[in-house]
Amino acid sequence: MQNLILILFALFLTAGLYLILAELFKVPTYKATKAILGTVKKNKKKARNSDAVLMELAAKLSKVLPMDEYKKRKLDATLKSAEIPMTAELYISQAIVKAALVLACAIPCLLLVPILSPAFIIIGVAIYFSESTKADKLITARRQEIEYELPRFVATLTQELQASRDVLSMLETYQKNAGAALKNELAITTSDMRTGNFEGALTRFEARVSSAMLSDVVRGLIGVLRGDDGVTFFRMLSHDMKQLEIQRLKKLALERPPKIRKYSFMLLACMLLLYMGVMGYQILGTMSGIF
Repeated sequence: MQNLILILFALFLTAGLYLILAELFKVPTYKATKAILGTVKKNKKKARNSDAVLMELAAKLSKVLPMDEYKKRKLDATLKSAEIPMTAELYISQAIVKAALVLACAIPCLLLVPILSPAFIIIGVAIYFSESTKADKLITARRQEIEYELPRFVATLTQELQASRDVLSMLETYQKNAGAALKNELAITTSDMRTGNFEGALTRFEARVSSAMLSDVVRGLIGVLRGDDGVTFFRMLSHDMKQLEIQRLKKLALERPPKIRKYSFMLLACMLLLYMGVMGYQILGTMSGIF
């Protein structure tokens, strides 16, 4: 009974000190953090309770987290390109907090079930690397989606250049039927072109996507703006991109058989188990008849 009273006293004392310090240092409340998360999230999903707690811990850690200036600028640019509304310190702090919470589970495991503690350590490290590289993965996925659509985009530009030299009109026309990633980038680019320099807008478009294939397209469009014919260039570029697309499709086709083979082996194993089960049942029936 005395130990229980001490534990309750320690819990209430800790909670009271936390509330007093939170009021002194103007720490946002749990409900306020959750409301902000619900507003910021672009997928319109309701913010979970765990998200609010993690964000609050990450915000506190980000204030004391040291970071190299070059790494900070590079990560800020990556987050901006990936459309993640976070600072570099907050982004890394969030990854550290998530990994630390999983690693903390290894401590009681060392006392109760020591054999499970390495699993939590491995999972914690994996979570850190997964969270810290999430922005890069988003950019890579978006770049691949845009590159998959570039052959059709270049073929359309080749046809349009035979009748018009209005680059802005061509981009706006294609934007209506473009994929999600390219449509978003074209919307930004066309708005930028209407309010500023055409070449500068195309150069920023190239920098945001960071694709070698798109760089060739932008170079051709800038040439058209400067008075080049452009039709021959885009015809050759369209031919090269079609060849790359054929190679990509062949690669995807070669990846299919191993995936199918896995399920074929599973089906074969099920058939063998069924056959062995029937044989075992018959053998047991025969032996019971003999004895």
